[in-house]
Amino acid sequence: MGWILFGPLVLALLATDLILFHRDPRPVDLRRSLQATAGWVALALSFGGLVAYTLGVTPAMEFFTGYVIELSLSVDNVFVFAVLLRYFAVPEKSQFPALFWGIIGALFLRALFIFTGITLINRFHWLIYIFGALLVYTGIKLLKGGEAKVEPDHNPLVQIARKLIPITPDFHGDRFFFREKGRWIGTPLLLVLIALGTTDLVFAIDSIPAILAITRDPFIVLTSNAFAVLGLRALYFAIAGLIKLFAYLNIGLAVILSFIGLKMLLSGYIHLPIPWTLSFVLSVLAVSIIASILRPPAKSHS
Repeated sequence: MGWILFGPLVLALLATDLILFHRDPRPVDLRRSLQATAGWVALALSFGGLVAYTLGVTPAMEFFTGYVIELSLSVDNVFVFAVLLRYFAVPEKSQFPALFWGIIGALFLRALFIFTGITLINRFHWLIYIFGALLVYTGIKLLKGGEAKVEPDHNPLVQIARKLIPITPDFHGDRFFFREKGRWIGTPLLLVLIALGTTDLVFAIDSIPAILAITRDPFIVLTSNAFAVLGLRALYFAIAGLIKLFAYLNIGLAVILSFIGLKMLLSGYIHLPIPWTLSFVLSVLAVSIIASILRPPAKSHS
């Protein structure tokens, strides 16, 4: 029953997002993006309440924990998205369609990744230790200041697209293709869409094992991921305006990833109740954000 209701809900939310923002001629400013972000969070909380009412408190706590983790890790996606949009010099009016359709692609790719991951872990339980080690490694790398290098021209799918499809150097509004002299020609926005989709899949390699440490219920894993990804577009425009406030957020994310990784590695010996996990994640996020606001790092003088 949940699957039957969730599919139309996602389609309705995407249609609403498209109508409210894409057809509004005004630029997406900080106020509107914060309102949209708050709206997506409110929808996720409401859905979690529905899960609690229909499936019980434990699945609801798993959903909330997974949602908070996925939304936190999505901040890194936002930073990389910003780099990609700057790299391709995407005009402001063309950023929305790139992010909108990129997020739709991310939903399909993550769904495939989620069901594959759950199937593999259920069949080969030892994979959970590999996922755990991967999360700990990623957390340590993030703590040391390691950042994902964004090199779109080295993206294999972008290279293939350049070879197979003629690409014009100019943007054509929100169009990915246009027809000229009887043939279809791609625009740079097509390359942006490909880069956004494949980049999100790379981040899913870290984020999906994190939620699989909380639950292996496909419905909870997919819905928590979906609500986090659906809010990415609004979060991008919000973070773009507030990015300097969260200087210590990467440290918080590193601690969370390492914690979830250790939880997976020790899953055969120690079982942490979901409320404890959720409380820890929220506490780490709160401390890192408050520290970023109260004690911003000193600016280097050159």
